[in-house]
Amino acid sequence: MSGGIARGRLAEERKAWRKNHPHGFVAKPETSADGTVNLMVWHCIIPGKQGTDWEGGHYPLTLHFSEDYPSKPPKCRFPQGFFHPNVYPSGTVCLSILNEDSGWRPAITAKQILVGIQDLLDRPNPADPAQVDGHQLFIQDLSEYRRRVRQQAKQYPALI
Repeated sequence: MSGGIARGRLAEERKAWRKNHPHGFVAKPETSADGTVNLMVWHCIIPGKQGTDWEGGHYPLTLHFSEDYPSKPPKCRFPQGFFHPNVYPSGTVCLSILNEDSGWRPAITAKQILVGIQDLLDRPNPADPAQVDGHQLFIQDLSEYRRRVRQQAKQYPALI
């Protein structure tokens, strides 16, 4: 697929997002110093779900789309060192719908990805670990895991 298809799809998703997006979420294409918009990189904020240990946190995530989007999923990254069983030390999210060889479908939108990642925060997949610390604590010491999650939530307060 050409970049024209990817950019066209992303422009449509951006328009749909601006009209209707989940409360508390942010997703904006990157703006260069000269004011040009780069639809291939989106800076996002995922709010922690109410009633969970993630509540109160507003977690920064970057979506990096390739010229092959929507045939291939974007790379989704939290800040390096983000604490979660399904986030690699680099910050890359490990989630089935982002796996181009299994769960990815071209019909999946950025909005669905962000909601899926929000769900993953509170419901990790222990069968698909991406980092040792988060996985071991989740499996072996849930109270310490939850303490670390609440501590991390305080590191990402709302910017508004």
